[in-house]
Amino acid sequence: MTEKLTYKASGVDIDEGDRFVKLIAPLVKSTFTKGVLTDLGHFGALFEINPSQYSRPVLVSSTDGVGTKLKIAFLCDRHDTVGIDLVAMCVNDIITLGAEPLFFLDYFATGRLTAEKASEVIRGIVQGCKDAGCALIGGETAEMPGFYAEGEYDLSGFAVGIVDRHRIIDGSRVREGDRIIGIASSGLHSNGYSLVRKLFFEVNNYKPDTYLEELGRTLGEELLEPTRIYVKGVRALKDSGIVPNGLAHITGGGIPGNLPRILPEGLCALIYEKNWQEPAIFNIIRGIGKVEDEEMRRVFNLGIGFIVIISNDNADKAKKILEENGYISYNIGEIIKGKRGVRYVQD
Repeated sequence: MTEKLTYKASGVDIDEGDRFVKLIAPLVKSTFTKGVLTDLGHFGALFEINPSQYSRPVLVSSTDGVGTKLKIAFLCDRHDTVGIDLVAMCVNDIITLGAEPLFFLDYFATGRLTAEKASEVIRGIVQGCKDAGCALIGGETAEMPGFYAEGEYDLSGFAVGIVDRHRIIDGSRVREGDRIIGIASSGLHSNGYSLVRKLFFEVNNYKPDTYLEELGRTLGEELLEPTRIYVKGVRALKDSGIVPNGLAHITGGGIPGNLPRILPEGLCALIYEKNWQEPAIFNIIRGIGKVEDEEMRRVFNLGIGFIVIISNDNADKAKKILEENGYISYNIGEIIKGKRGVRYVQD
């Protein structure tokens, strides 16, 4: 070897990393809330909690990723939506416990950093944080040559929220006769993409730019529709004085895999499957893939991204508040006595 070996020659470009930080700095700072005490560049991030707002503050945390939905972003070479998914998957979990999201941190890893592409990802994360009302206070960018395929990356995120102990919503107040309100999803969200990719791109040879009349747009556009963030809807309920008895984020596992997690023993969720409108993408999957109903229920949200369990007296008011805040919602069922779980009825 006649030339001096450098980190850049090994595949890690420190200058590109510095340029990336400069590109995203204004975006990240636009999410800062009053509690943020540190600027970008510190070894850690400081966030101050106002003690006068809480009697017994409890921190709530969640971590998640985007999964193989990233493969669709690579196919379409579009990277400004998956960051929204990343935030949504974390903050939608936090609010099920009655908490308010405080801050978010991301982890972005790639084989070779391209500042512009990575900035598009961060742009989505910033938008998600703004929708959730939380600050993007830190993150990590890892450039790992040879670890990822050319042009690909991985994402993970970590969110922290806060709730007063006496305001925790954990499902323990769910009672027989409570109503189940389902809030509409924006489509697939971030679940079931291994099945979706196999079905469309391997078995049926669709392309991302295939236009589907039933969708009114291309397949790629549909599959990259970001996960809806439900923070504002739940916050509006609490601000109006309506406290849900239970909240569930409908992710992988669908309603059967998620709703029972907040049901007390001896109570069952009776779901009226015909009470909401499924987005067209689910019927397409069901049809061309010959996917049975039970499998569809276990893999996908089928149009319900978040569930509110609430007393019958407050159900109509809660539904109205949700819709006034931009969340289409449906009366999808009720709580009955029975073995803990979900029972579907067609009528």
